[in-house]
Amino acid sequence: MERELPLDPAVASAPLGFWAAVDVWTLKPQVANRRLSGCRLEAEREVSCGAAAGLGLGLVVAELLPGLRSGAVPELDELIPRRAERLRVVLRTVIPKAGVATGSEIVLQDFLNNTATFIPVDGQIAESCTFKKNNIYRIKLQQVKGDESSWSISISILYPEEWDADGILYPKTAWLTDVLLTKIVKWSTESKKSYFKNTLSLISVEKYSEYYHNLKAKYKEIVKIWPEVTNPEKFVYEDVAIATYLLILWEDERAEKGLTDKQSFIDLGCGNGLLVHILTNEGHPGRGIDVRKRKIWDMYGPQTRLEECTITPSDDFLFPDVDWLIGNHSDELTPWIPVVAARSSYSCRYFVLPCCFYDFHGKYCRRETTNTQYRAYLNFITEVGSVCGFKVEEDCLRIPSTKRVCLIGNQRTYPVFNEERLDKERTQYIRERCSFTLSTETNHFSEAITSSLFAHDMTHCSSAEHSMVQGTSAEVDSFVSSMWLADFQPREKAQKIRNCATLPRDFTDRVVLQVAKALLKANQDPCKNSNNEDNTGYWNKGGSLPLKNVAALLGSSALQKLKNECGGLKTLLRNNCQVFEVVHGQVQIRDWTKEEQTRKQTSGARKMPLDTCKTRLCWFFVNHPDGCPRSAEKCPFAHGTEELRPRTATRK
Repeated sequence: MERELPLDPAVASAPLGFWAAVDVWTLKPQVANRRLSGCRLEAEREVSCGAAAGLGLGLVVAELLPGLRSGAVPELDELIPRRAERLRVVLRTVIPKAGVATGSEIVLQDFLNNTATFIPVDGQIAESCTFKKNNIYRIKLQQVKGDESSWSISISILYPEEWDADGILYPKTAWLTDVLLTKIVKWSTESKKSYFKNTLSLISVEKYSEYYHNLKAKYKEIVKIWPEVTNPEKFVYEDVAIATYLLILWEDERAEKGLTDKQSFIDLGCGNGLLVHILTNEGHPGRGIDVRKRKIWDMYGPQTRLEECTITPSDDFLFPDVDWLIGNHSDELTPWIPVVAARSSYSCRYFVLPCCFYDFHGKYCRRETTNTQYRAYLNFITEVGSVCGFKVEEDCLRIPSTKRVCLIGNQRTYPVFNEERLDKERTQYIRERCSFTLSTETNHFSEAITSSLFAHDMTHCSSAEHSMVQGTSAEVDSFVSSMWLADFQPREKAQKIRNCATLPRDFTDRVVLQVAKALLKANQDPCKNSNNEDNTGYWNKGGSLPLKNVAALLGSSALQKLKNECGGLKTLLRNNCQVFEVVHGQVQIRDWTKEEQTRKQTSGARKMPLDTCKTRLCWFFVNHPDGCPRSAEKCPFAHGTEELRPRTATRK
């Protein structure tokens, strides 16, 4: 059984792309099959075939599978093309999600013939095993006959009459030929270079799968009682995933160092506090600190220690008795966490998951242009950790977020007696970073400004180090002596509302009217317009415009106002959902005649609450040249001031 799909003719190097795609499926099968957690690469060998192809391959396979039953190796001969010259033999363990046993697989990669053959192994590779012949399949790249510039990729099932699939370890034929083949073709045409490591590269994927499954079941009830306005499934399961990672990381650390006590921690900028709650429940003593208390804090119970406090990089926020500092989307504190860890104690370690881009002072400004902003920022936080004396390791988490690379500093690169010298280097590094940030922001920087902004006064520093701080005594005395950076700006306790709801009403009305007029002019074809309910003729519903074209209609001052809001123009238009709808980047006037028809056809469709009906004027009645497409009886908005009535209740 075989299915074949053509490659895009524009692909520069089909073989290179093909083998990159095969590597994705070989090393990261979970990106295609969501029922897998991943795989573990057990061994990799290369075989120079020539005339003794079967013999060389047999020796390698016998080495990789010491428990292989007699007579199994000769079966491989029929799987090797006669012209084969060089083979790569990969032994991998495929790891399903919790509840299903792992499985071993041999992958034969033939570079001359551009084929990858996947051969499942049945049994224990060290004791007694054989090849699962009825689940062997092959992925092949080949030139289209008669056209040397065209290529195609096929998946063939070698023994379809005996195929035995469970849909997890052994894919079903329809999935292989429809889903996997499509993905292999897509990956083959992509030339994107990954700047990040594979996910979970520092811990056991198998152990992670088991731990995550158990923790997810244990804390899933929190989704049902989530009192915050944020998406409960995203935030709950993201923190469960982060907690799973840390628990395994710390368990491995205890095993490596021979520790018995579970590690203590501080979560700086803990937000909703769920990560603190999970780690505490799993036996790790710790607490979380954040500038603003959340509603859910009171639901955790007294055993979860959460503190409302403004954190500033200073002597007042050192934690000498804590094993680990955590920065989970810690915003402006992120670059400071390696510094705080280094100055808290020689044994203090840290874990940061950078999200928003902050420098020591203000927003992060990229110095390099060869990488993306995100990759450049990760490089910066890695550099901070290195300057602070840590060996920094990077890993990629499995969380529902685009920012999922974490940085870990759990080892020092210097002996403890060099602490004073290292702290001077940290001080100088921070001063230089602040100098660059300020010069970028103001375009007129002087050494005097730098010295007045930086006032590092560590209790363990020598008097010589204090002489590094420039400026007059009056300038230095004007700062709190324990502050490391006098101009550091922590986030505000009160969260600003930036969803366009607080914009001046006249500004919003002006933008809405301006956009609506442009949309009405975008389509003057009456055949494409809707009948209104008063049967007075066609109602002009206008056309549609790309969001970027709509933005071009507005002046620079209006765009600047919207830029300061989350979501900008799109949020403003969606807030005015009575007038507009935004679909796939296209803006159009909402056609309420179609809305009414859809509501009639859909049972349980959402209606406007009774307490808000007729409490506001209908925008179409007031502003649309054809009026409202609905009659006054059917429109929930007032058709004239005489229909207006006060709101009778307050919704909660």
